[in-house]
Parts: sequence; C-alpha cells; structure tokens
Amino acid sequence: MKPLDLLVVIAVPIIWGFGFTLAKGTFDAFPPIFLMSLRFSIAALILIWFVRPLWDRAGRLLLTTFVGGTVAYSLQFTGLSGMYASTAVLVVQGEVVFASLLAAIVFKDRLNRWQAGAMVIALVGIAFIAGDPKIQGDPWPFVMVALGGLSWAAGQVLIKSLGPVGGLRLIAWFAAFCGPQFLLTSLVFEEGQWQAVTAASWTDWSKVFYLAVIMTAGGYALWYRLVGIYRLNQIVPFLLLVPVTSIAGGILVLGEELSTNVAIGGAIVLAAVTFIHLSQARPPALRPGSGEAKPLLPPEA
Repeated sequence: MKPLDLLVVIAVPIIWGFGFTLAKGTFDAFPPIFLMSLRFSIAALILIWFVRPLWDRAGRLLLTTFVGGTVAYSLQFTGLSGMYASTAVLVVQGEVVFASLLAAIVFKDRLNRWQAGAMVIALVGIAFIAGDPKIQGDPWPFVMVALGGLSWAAGQVLIKSLGPVGGLRLIAWFAAFCGPQFLLTSLVFEEGQWQAVTAASWTDWSKVFYLAVIMTAGGYALWYRLVGIYRLNQIVPFLLLVPVTSIAGGILVLGEELSTNVAIGGAIVLAAVTFIHLSQARPPALRPGSGEAKPLLPPEA
C-alpha cells in the first residue's frame, strides 16, 4: 500500500469513530433524528453532482434507505442520546453479527464453525454489556441501539436487490433519499427543530459540518476510492479503529467511564468482531470488492 493511502486508510476510520463521539456531544443543540437529517441532506447536496442518478431503482432504494438508514440510525442515535458513546459503539458492533446471520439465512452463505462461534461470543459480550447497572436502570437506549443494528443489517441484505452499484454512487443517493425521511421522522417523533436551528451556536454548526462534510461526504469518498484500488482484506481490518476511536473519544472528550461489565463485554465483542472482520469468507452483502452493490455504510459509521 502506498504511504499516502496507508495514511488515508488509517485516518478515515478515525474520522468516523470521532464522529460518533461528536454526535453524542451535539445532542444538546439538535434532536438526534433531526441531526441525522442535517447530516445526510448536506452530504447529499455535495455528492449527488458527481454520480449518475438511480431513478430506475428509486422504489427499491426507497425501501432500502428506509430500513437500513432512517429506521436504523433513528433508533441508534436516539439510543445514543441516552447512554455513553463508549458503550453504544460496542453495542453497535452487533451489526456485523446480524448482517452475517441474515446473509446466511437469505443468501445461504455458508458459515464455518469458527465464524459461528465468533458470532456467539460477540453476543455473549453484548449480554455482558447489557448487565451494566446503568443499562439495567434504563434499558431502552440499549434496546434501541441493538434494534438499530438489526435494521442496519436488514438494509445490507436489501442492497442486493439494487444490483451492481458503485459505492460512492450508492452513498450519495442513500443520503439523498434518507435526508427527507429523517426530517419527516423527526417532525413526527421530536420537537424543537426550528428552535435548534435558530439557537445553535457556530460551535454547534461546526459539528454538523464535521458530521456531514468530513465524516460522511469526505470519509466515504476516500473509503470507496480505497475499495476500488486495494483488496478487501487489506483495508477492512482498519475498520476496527472506529470503535477504538469512539471509546477513546468518549473517555477523553466526554469524560465517560467504562464499568467492569462494559469493559469485559467490550473486550469480548471486539475480539469476536476482529475475527469476523479478518475472516476471508465474508457474506456477499458485506464484501465491497465482490462486484455486487457496495455496503451502505461500514458498521457504526
């Protein structure tokens, strides 16, 4: 790998991981779902000019973005607003397990015993996290984050119905379709959107800029460039920097603390997900270099 590309493949997951932490720190200014509407609408306005339209698959894309985007991220980021970012990002790792299981069920992808074992171990780790006293006191944020991961995984399966689509083209129109969906969802379930827009400080808007322009538009443009150049097994392991960065950001920036349950469960989850990421037999719905439609978003981004 070229030195500049190596820097990029390290930087992009760090950008995504810090964005997860930054989103948590932005909820004081913007309701979570409304924040997602701003993020994806702005990203779409930047990206759609550089890719061909997907109008011939608009119906299927609408369903895919609703399940894998609007429902998934509405649940995940609403849940994130009620729990530590460092804990939520570990629960989000269940996306990898859910997506692999759904691919095995729907597409009959074979899972060897080591992969199946790693998935069971990851779920055990998530169960450890669920036993944390803070989560036991208010389990709904945990449940929403976990269900959001399941919805994200279902969206990955629905991508197969779109046929071959370039990665940047997919994320551009994913954002374009999701932006209005998030806004409508926010108007139904949240309040104070206009007040948030008028009262937000320049610091708050700079965070929105980071999430939309740097994390989403810039991050995915760079990521899919790497996908087109290098083998998947060269770049996918770097995705493990996402949860590591989010955990570090939660502790160092937001002042969060890892309880014993979360620390043990998180270590178990990360070890299991590491094995799944490094496995060569990845489900087709998750293989960016397979020639099929690229994944909407790498996990937890």
